[in-house]
Amino acid sequence: MNVDRLHQIIIAPVVSEKSTRVAEKANQAVFKVARDAEKPEIKEAVEKLFNVKVDGVRTLNVKGKNKRFGRFSGKRSDWKKAYVTLAQGQEIDFLSGAGA
Repeated sequence: MNVDRLHQIIIAPVVSEKSTRVAEKANQAVFKVARDAEKPEIKEAVEKLFNVKVDGVRTLNVKGKNKRFGRFSGKRSDWKKAYVTLAQGQEIDFLSGAGA
């Protein structure tokens, strides 16, 4: 898989209370991924980008909410979320470059 596709698959980490709890309890990381990404692609992308060993990947499609903007009605776009289970002793640190 080429480097461009790797960066297209993993869009961003999902940082929330639930994803932090899952990271501590089950040694998992949560990512926003491309809608057309498949589990083997996600596994390979995480292993190559973060230099970790991945045990498994679970994905789910998040449906966009209907929202109102004043008198106009709109819809947020659908997106795909991936729960990546890391091997024992592996860890991804998203805050390593933050702050100075």
